[in-house]
Amino acid sequence: MTEIATAQPGMEPLPRTYSQLRSLARFYLRGERHGHTLEPTGLVHEAYLRMLEQRAGPRDSGHFVALAAQMMRRILVNHALSRKTAKRGHGVAATSLDDAGPIPQEAESIDVLALSEALSELGSLDPRQAQIVELRYFVGLSIEETAAALSISPATVKREWSTAKLFLHERLAN
Repeated sequence: MTEIATAQPGMEPLPRTYSQLRSLARFYLRGERHGHTLEPTGLVHEAYLRMLEQRAGPRDSGHFVALAAQMMRRILVNHALSRKTAKRGHGVAATSLDDAGPIPQEAESIDVLALSEALSELGSLDPRQAQIVELRYFVGLSIEETAAALSISPATVKREWSTAKLFLHERLAN
């Protein structure tokens, strides 16, 4: 892919992180039904366009990927909500949060709506723990990378990651 000019200062040119974003999009889409209308490339491009529209200016490439991951999750949640209203009672098994770290090559189905609701609830109780979950689980950052992205210690990330996993396991089990 050729270099893409950014529409505003601070927006990372897409090719620098394009392969990472496509891997993330493939991970998200593995949990979706077969024949999903979005492909990984389309999801990445849609997320990038929405970031431009919202004038989201990332601080660095790690922040850019985190913003893109949030945007991709929102796109899929909106898609799932519209599909749910059209077809009631559609259930999907959730994947385990224990396997977080780098984006897994083989992922189980994800109940995007349930995870999004649980993550929103966690965010209202502890915004930093919700950020840690997004960076570790969705973006695939390591403990050290997450600590650097949030300007906190790795020990704090480990402690809050453990607490957040317990909270989410409880919410997703119901």
